Amino acid sequence: MKVELKRVNDAVHFEASAPSSTVKVQIDGSPDIGGLGLGVRPMEMVLMALASCSSLDLVSILKKQKQDLQDFSVSVEGERREQIPTVFTKIHMIFTLKGTIDQDKANRAAELAVKKYCSVHDMLAAGGVEITYSLILE
Repeated sequence: MKVELKRVNDAVHFEASAPSSTVKVQIDGSPDIGGLGLGVRPMEMVLMALASCSSLDLVSILKKQKQDLQDFSVSVEGERREQIPTVFTKIHMIFTLKGTIDQDKANRAAELAVKKYCSVHDMLAAGGVEITYSLILE
């Protein structure tokens, strides 16, 4: 696996790309280091990576279970320690599922997706991050 990162301006705005996609990801720093709000901050990307990794598997498992998933979203919030480096200490994900979905199947799918199949979860958890999640069925 490989990614490329290029500086876009004379501040801290970067553009990332990967051979697996034609999409470019815009990354920028916080205003206190010269960021201009032109991209996602790196630690926000960590939360996005956890959300997307878990979600890809969760949606896939629900499809295999023949659940009628009509809409899906996830909200992720992380707490960081005060001292530098300000790493995450706790992260909570809230999965919102819409459709005709069995609660027990959804719970099992989420457990597998987050704790068994998501590599990002395992990397963060191995570093001592407490990761929790909840499900909302609508």
